Amino acid sequence: MCSPNPSAFRMIRTAILLCGLGFAPVVVPGTSQSNLPESLAGTTVDPLKSSEGHVVVMLFVRTDCPISNRYAPTIQRLSEKFRDRANFWLVYPDAAESAARIRLHLEEFHYAIPALRDIHHALVNRAQATITPETAVFSESGKLVYHGRIDNWYEDFGRSRPAPTTHELEDAIRNTLDGKATSPEHASAVGCYISDLK
Repeated sequence: MCSPNPSAFRMIRTAILLCGLGFAPVVVPGTSQSNLPESLAGTTVDPLKSSEGHVVVMLFVRTDCPISNRYAPTIQRLSEKFRDRANFWLVYPDAAESAARIRLHLEEFHYAIPALRDIHHALVNRAQATITPETAVFSESGKLVYHGRIDNWYEDFGRSRPAPTTHELEDAIRNTLDGKATSPEHASAVGCYISDLK
């Protein structure tokens, strides 16, 4: 069994400490350190790296998107249902939404999920997200296995069913946890376009 050199040992010790705090500041491929998403405390975070070995579920939301807000109970329910087997993250892609505004939003909608500000859209690009609310599910190895709507509750903006009849996000999480392929790998979402954000 080989022993790490002192420099490597310090890096490992630092990584363990950061993971113990729930954050691992590492560089997402194709981005610079300054473009990484941030926690509400201003710490750079890669949710995939800090959740290594777990299924990761990212939910892209905005404080001012009515459809996104209507999904809050569903998002919270799913996070509680799978909390022992998957790591959930709320991702706010709007640069105009301050950490203070997001904290109020978390409180208002009773979220108990860690939140990230993705103002440079590093996670938006990685998850191929275009809408809020939209979700992305990554396998334990960090592979994107599903992205798109949470379910089919909304048929169009302002037009919803009494209740959803398909549950794409829940199915994708369950399939990924069980080591099964997810089909479809993408389902178009209805909501507020991320491309409209400046």
